[in-house]
Amino acid sequence: METPDNATPTGIAAKDWATASAEPQYRAAVIDLLGALAYGELAAFERLAEDAKLAPTLADKAELAKMASAEFHHFEQLRGRLAAVDAEPTEAMEPFAKALDDFHRQTAPSDWLEGLVKAYVGDSIASDFYREVAARLDSDTRALVLSVLDDTGHGNFAVEKVRAAIDADPRVGGRLALWARRLMGEA
Repeated sequence: METPDNATPTGIAAKDWATASAEPQYRAAVIDLLGALAYGELAAFERLAEDAKLAPTLADKAELAKMASAEFHHFEQLRGRLAAVDAEPTEAMEPFAKALDDFHRQTAPSDWLEGLVKAYVGDSIASDFYREVAARLDSDTRALVLSVLDDTGHGNFAVEKVRAAIDADPRVGGRLALWARRLMGEA
């Protein structure tokens, strides 16, 4: 059975960047997409690095630092791709900076667990969105977007830590559920 994940690409999705980017509107749309994704990765790096300060243990701090490093590596890949297609990376990211910065300001976690829930929920929403869009991109851009979105196991870390905290104190679950709902509303 054919699903979006195994469907044979058609239209622009069947082309490579060199062919697809000959259409100016498509090229501009991809640069916007890569700019938004690049700034999202840079903001995720900043957020995780900041959240590491809230970590209860050195091991947890190191794990969040590792996660932040992965997000920065994704940012570098996207920035490199923007430069490779003759787009100025900073210009491509600029239109998205205020909205993402505002979101992060409005949803600043008050503690370690809220930071983990935010990382998990935010990354899940963004990943689902960009995966859906990637199916409609040229093959080269699609491969880059999917590689940047590759699951690095960060979600598992957040889930394990939050579950352990809820097991230790079930009251935490209600507070974090409300926090997750707020994040969904803000997104």
